[in-house]
Order: sequence, then C-alpha cells, then structure tokens
Amino acid sequence: PAYDVAVFPVYIHLHEVINSKPTAVLCGAQNLSEHDDGAVTGEVSGSMLADLGCDMVLVGHSERRVMHGENSQEVALKFAQAIKHGLTPILCVGESLSERQSGAAFDVVWAQIEAVIDVVGIEKLAAGVIAYEPVWAIGTGETATAEQAQEVHQFIRSQLGSIDDTIARRIRILYGGSCKGSNAHELFSMPDVDGGLIGGASLTAQDFMAICQQADKLSQGD
Repeated sequence: PAYDVAVFPVYIHLHEVINSKPTAVLCGAQNLSEHDDGAVTGEVSGSMLADLGCDMVLVGHSERRVMHGENSQEVALKFAQAIKHGLTPILCVGESLSERQSGAAFDVVWAQIEAVIDVVGIEKLAAGVIAYEPVWAIGTGETATAEQAQEVHQFIRSQLGSIDDTIARRIRILYGGSCKGSNAHELFSMPDVDGGLIGGASLTAQDFMAICQQADKLSQGD
C-alpha cells in the first residue's frame, strides 16, 4: 500500500511482536534512553532496540513529557540516539490546554521541534517523523477539529520550509489526538496531515483496522 502501518508495543512484548508480525507491518518501541551505555539501570538503549529488530521509536511522547518531566533537550538527545542506531524516531510535539488558550500553541510546538534541530540538524530531523499531539485532546475524548489539526501541521511545515523547502515537503507529520475510525478520513484528507499516531483506538483491533481502512481509501484516491 501507499501508506505504512507500525505498532508500538510495550518493551516486554517487543521480541514476540517483531518475530510474529506480518512483514509489511513495522514495529517500534515507546521510548529509548538518551544514553548509549553506562550505569543507567532500567534504561533501554537505541543499540538494544536495533539489535532486537525494531524499526522505529517514539521520542518525547506527551505522557513522557508530562508524567516523567522529559524536557526538549532530553528528547533531542533521544532523537539523536535513534538516528545513530538506524531507528526512525517519531518526534511527538504538542501543547497543553492552557498553552492553547493563552495563544502559545505555535510557540510551544516550534520550540519542541527547534530543540531537536539544534542538536541533530535539519537533515537528520528529516530522517524521522513528526507527530502533533494536542495534549488537551489525548484520552479526553476531545478531538481537535480537522481544521485545527491542519492549522498546526501547516504551521510546522511552513516553519521547516523557511529552513529547507524540500525537507518540509517530504517530512511526514502525523496527527495524534483521539483519532478514530469515524474521524480518520476527515483528518487524513487535510493537505498537511500525513497519517495518525493512534492511542486508545489501537487497543481494539476492529477500531484500529477502521482507521487503516480509511488510510487505504485515501491512498487509492477515494
């Protein structure tokens, strides 16, 4: 198909999923360490994930930023580790409800992306994927309208375009905020929304397949 499907199981199931999944489905981890090695008990490094056969890894997921205090500098180092070990990083960015209400959404999102560019450069950023997660629309049942998602995605692409227009056009920007089968087609139809980072709807196979079917229809021009 003209789109990719990837799953991101918890660490303890990675080996089993990688060895039993269909070839066409990619597999990633939900996090990685910013450290290559050393005395960092409990951490999982990029080299370990690569040895396991992972294709991708999430970095800077909103839950990691909020619950574990990961700042943009740490996220940038994790992104760099992913690139170093041949993993495709999915860079998660997004604003909280208070940040959106105060008019700071664009500034917050761009600062999170710029922190990664400062560490790895625009060319290596292009080796990854960006996922826009409006924190206020995750697990709340609230969903950014397709127009709200498009507005932020367009902003991200425009900012990247001011640095490198070719990279801006090529990089994938996913939407991750209560995306489900019923709204996937509308979201994915937006010109700057290149797919979804699916949370709750991925926990039920039927719901996840409904989203994949919408992506399939769009890839075929329906």
